[in-house]
Amino acid sequence: MIHFDIVTIFPEVISAYTNSSIVKRAQEKGLIKIDIHNLRDWAIDKHKSVDDTPYGGGPGMVMKVEPIYNCLKELKKENSIVILTSPKGEKLVQSKLHQLSQKKDSHYIILCGHYEGFDQRVHDNLVDWEFSIGEYVLSGGELPALVLVDGITRLISGVLGNEQSLISETFNTDNPDYPTYTKPEIFNNWKVPEVLLSGNHKEIKEWREKKSKLSK
Repeated sequence: MIHFDIVTIFPEVISAYTNSSIVKRAQEKGLIKIDIHNLRDWAIDKHKSVDDTPYGGGPGMVMKVEPIYNCLKELKKENSIVILTSPKGEKLVQSKLHQLSQKKDSHYIILCGHYEGFDQRVHDNLVDWEFSIGEYVLSGGELPALVLVDGITRLISGVLGNEQSLISETFNTDNPDYPTYTKPEIFNNWKVPEVLLSGNHKEIKEWREKKSKLSK
């Protein structure tokens, strides 16, 4: 089983997604475990502060090192990998998701960033891996964290109803996906290609391969 500990200041954002669809079913099957934690539970003052102004001046607020340290001190195990969502991190790709999904009995602690980011001492001393989902700015690290959890989860054997679908997905093959259609055969005078209705599997396969190459 893969165990995810997700640390955030907006736990309700995480739970809304993890309690639905494929991720929910994976938990029900005992294939993954997800625990969601509010970083404020490890704050050291009565106001539950997790951020403060930056030394040297500048805009915004910086996430404090003490709550992160206290959190990890409690959550970390021998096999834990501490992961940070960061626009400066390694770009997340399918091969990395596959690698992470294959580590049996893994424990991933995911820290969701906010504001102007973390105190640099978190990056330097407390984190094993930092990742980004793209070259753009988001309001927080909750969406990247969910992308990571979802991407790993669906690659675990037994999670998807049709394992064959994993094999043919775009980033698991050399070619992009081909166009797909379903009923009705004609809608608004838009027709399904005749070859897909022919029942000729050889011609269908050739058509799909051609369309995949054209979409590169």
